[in-house]
Amino acid sequence: MEFRPCIDIHNGQVKQIVGGSLTDINNQASENFVSEQDAGFYAKLYKDQGIKGGHIILLNPDSSEYYEKTKEQALLALKAYPGGLQVGGGITADNAEEFLHAGATHVIVTSYVFKDGQIHYENLYKLVDKVGKEKIVLDLSCRRKGTDYYIVTDRWQKFTDVKLNHEILDELSRYCDEFLIHAVDVEGKASGIEKDLAELLGEWNGIPVTYAGGVGSFDDLADLKRLGQNKLNVTIGSALDIFGGPMNYEEVQRYIVRESFS
Repeated sequence: MEFRPCIDIHNGQVKQIVGGSLTDINNQASENFVSEQDAGFYAKLYKDQGIKGGHIILLNPDSSEYYEKTKEQALLALKAYPGGLQVGGGITADNAEEFLHAGATHVIVTSYVFKDGQIHYENLYKLVDKVGKEKIVLDLSCRRKGTDYYIVTDRWQKFTDVKLNHEILDELSRYCDEFLIHAVDVEGKASGIEKDLAELLGEWNGIPVTYAGGVGSFDDLADLKRLGQNKLNVTIGSALDIFGGPMNYEEVQRYIVRESFS
């Protein structure tokens, strides 16, 4: 298990939000934390501590009046930490290279590939041809429906008909370097992880997976290690003190390093 930091940008500011609350209507979201620092501050923090593999997420679509301000912050972070961060949010085959040239190690993709309830393989093939699978992270963010988890898109509001299981992980891992998986129903709530999802992911053997959603205590990290069989990397947002939460950022890092080798 590795710690993977995050920089979420909404309306041109670094924020932590309740994931399921995000909507394009009036650029609204329920906010847990709005930083007084810019994205470059957090990128430099991660760089100075040598933490790689974190992700920058642009939470405004390119149709939003705030998109350019949000993109400006993302590029500022990439400039501060070239070769250390991934970037996602509105990524397509047409703009992926811009972010990679700006310093991103990978582009993170959701709605370009998963939309209208389906996997659009033609877009996935186009992206692989453009930048190579080794530069792609597929965001398989999901919500529970019944007893299963389904991939969701469009600000996590729309269910696809793609069930998250080992078969789909096997299939999609042919086209990417990593998976990023938000447990959307607990994202931003720091109320505990989705245990069934962590167990499902921990039982799969394949490319690296970063789990995000619900971590609010060291007990949650212990559950994630156990259920994920120490395979899953973890992102923590709202619960960290650098984002206004109760968990000390440096203590979290030390804990994860210690537990990963125990």
